Amino acid sequence: MLYAIVDLGSNTMRLCVYEQSDGGLKSIFEKKTMAGLVNYIKNERLSSTGINRACSILEEYKLYIANFGIGEKELNVFATASLRNIVNTKEVIDKIKEVTGLHVELLSGEEEATLDFMGAIKVFQGDSGTLVDIGGGSTELVSFQDRQIQYATSMPVGSLNLYVNYVKKIIPKEDERDLIREHVTEALHSLELKKEVSPCICGVGGTMRAAVKLSNQIFGYPKENITVKTSDIKEMLTIIHNSKRQTIAPILQVIPDRIHTIIPGLIAVDTIAAIYGAEQIIVSKYGVREGYLYERIMKENVYAPSGK
Repeated sequence: MLYAIVDLGSNTMRLCVYEQSDGGLKSIFEKKTMAGLVNYIKNERLSSTGINRACSILEEYKLYIANFGIGEKELNVFATASLRNIVNTKEVIDKIKEVTGLHVELLSGEEEATLDFMGAIKVFQGDSGTLVDIGGGSTELVSFQDRQIQYATSMPVGSLNLYVNYVKKIIPKEDERDLIREHVTEALHSLELKKEVSPCICGVGGTMRAAVKLSNQIFGYPKENITVKTSDIKEMLTIIHNSKRQTIAPILQVIPDRIHTIIPGLIAVDTIAAIYGAEQIIVSKYGVREGYLYERIMKENVYAPSGK
């Protein structure tokens, strides 16, 4: 049995094909496209150019799944902050349906956070703590105890919209960093969450995966390492302080497609970690897509991911 899912995000669009067999569930194909849809938003509306961009990528993905014998009716597409944080959401979803024939399911912030947890908990070993997913257009937060959700919420702050709103060039200057920190702090406080301490955060999503790759590269940790020390995040922010080639070389070596978003993302990670008193982040390779697969598509299925 094959399953195909598209995560239509603010920064990236990603197609994942999973195979279910007696041995479990594993990812057998993945295609990521840096769509940057947030760059096409003006006056809180996704422009026709942005809609066409999304449609073009979805048409391309239909060709990929055809190679697996998967029809377009079997392609499950969901959107998060990319369409949640605009005022013409229905217009965009209707246009995508008209052009591509694909229905897009819009996830609320709470639903996205919940599905993040349902995916990550399959491989995360901790029983209690805080999950953080910093995407391109939003950040999801989940508090859990004994592997049960205490609260799941979202705020419209992401690595890409932080870059678009606060950074003039590529690497943010000190005053721009201060504005980013202030904005993230205000957004987090506006959620009025119960104050708690989480020494270890479960990190989910592209920003967190990029952070661990960059940390491994700069500090010489093994490539398979999935833990990021918050002290190392602070050090990375100090090291990557301008756009000179020597300074940004580590980014270009391991995450070149995130050259503009990784520093705003790291500032957000550092700010949130400080508020929660976190000393380290353990990055899960599973998140909202796997949660969506289990909860929206497979439902009662008891198989667990076995990895690639």
